[in-house]
Amino acid sequence: MDPSERRYLENDDTPVMKTIKGATSGLVAGTIWGTIVATWYDVPRVERSIALPGLVRTLKMMGNHGMTFAAIGGVYIGVEQLLQNYRMKRDFINGAVGGFVAGATILGYKGRNIKTAISAGAALAGHICSY
Repeated sequence: MDPSERRYLENDDTPVMKTIKGATSGLVAGTIWGTIVATWYDVPRVERSIALPGLVRTLKMMGNHGMTFAAIGGVYIGVEQLLQNYRMKRDFINGAVGGFVAGATILGYKGRNIKTAISAGAALAGHICSY
């Protein structure tokens, strides 16, 4: 496909709007994933008239997963857009750096370990580059 033709197929969103969309889709995906994890692993005991603690645990798990995925999506798209505007190129390097920064900052912060941060960043960058 000719680059001039491809220009018409792309949407004209600003980098900020793309970052917001990435964070929002991460929030939705993370909340769904948190619901699945809460249902699968945190099966509340059935007790008489004590349903609230199980519901609160489920909502907390949904929120934690949702916010983590939203942060990863927002940081990834934000860094990718920053690099794309700075380098004036659209290639895999932007995505790889965005993936590394997102994995290292968000998942490294949760792991509280520099080795975990570098491993998570490399894994996410490698995953992004495989596409």
